[in-house]
Amino acid sequence: MKDVHVAMLSPMPPLVIEGVGRDFTLIRGWEAPDRNALVAEVGPHVRGLAAGGHVAIDGALFDRLPKLEIVSSFGVGYDHIDAAEAGRRGIVVTNTPDVLTDEVADLAVALLLATLRHIPQVDRYVRAGKWLDKPYPLTATLRGRKVGILALGRIGRAIARRLEGFGVEISYHGRQRQADVPYAYHPTLLGMAEAVDTLLSVAPGGAETANIVDAAVLAALGPNGIFVNVGRGSVVDEPALVAALRDGVILSAGLDVFADEPRVPPELIAMDHVVLLPHVGSASVETRRAMGQLVVDNLVSWFGGKGPMTPVPETPWRPAGGAAA
Repeated sequence: MKDVHVAMLSPMPPLVIEGVGRDFTLIRGWEAPDRNALVAEVGPHVRGLAAGGHVAIDGALFDRLPKLEIVSSFGVGYDHIDAAEAGRRGIVVTNTPDVLTDEVADLAVALLLATLRHIPQVDRYVRAGKWLDKPYPLTATLRGRKVGILALGRIGRAIARRLEGFGVEISYHGRQRQADVPYAYHPTLLGMAEAVDTLLSVAPGGAETANIVDAAVLAALGPNGIFVNVGRGSVVDEPALVAALRDGVILSAGLDVFADEPRVPPELIAMDHVVLLPHVGSASVETRRAMGQLVVDNLVSWFGGKGPMTPVPETPWRPAGGAAA
């Protein structure tokens, strides 16, 4: 398939670069001194995109890639891609679900525990020699907490299954009630926040979810409230979160994602009672390898005539004479 040109506009893991380069003619856009000039030059030949999360992929780019057939994206979230516009143009978008579910769910529970029990802070306390002077102060606990999960998709369900082992009360909010889960459903996010003291967000980004965790939702959690976010930073009103943490409206937060990554608000960095991670939910060697391989496999499957392996809902694929895959 070396006659197929696949563009990669931002750097991706070595496995993806090597795999795409092995099977296709790879256009290494991140190495170009002028990416726009490169797109103008090679755009008419590009049939596939291997996409990370660092470049917006929208109608303006599609206009410059008239032969584009597929965008194979790295990660389960794809809010950097205008998938609806891709669907209107007959362009398939794929992501990498399932292979990262357990890794992110593990990290979410670990982040919740780290936030409640001050695990990073206690580590710093010991390293600074402060234990020699006095014991570390007592912390909050997971015991008796009521946990609300925002977005009970694959990852949300995996988190809920793990939390069941801790004996906490679990509820969820999403676009609709799910008949096959035992957890309490709340039709509004504010209503769920009023009923719980711990909010764990796995919600995807995009216009529909922008800033839905706002000042009112945070206040509803109460002064013992904990907010954990492993979904997208755009879901939370970040200035409202800073204010809630600063003023004691909620107790603490554990954040793996931010609104303008990798830039983290300095106000959050200065707060010792929050736990901050650099978007590492899926960042194990094994999981990132599986994600990268799925990016390559989607391209190989598509250009091999077998269709996409993991198309997103906005771009359902119908084989000739068949139902949507």
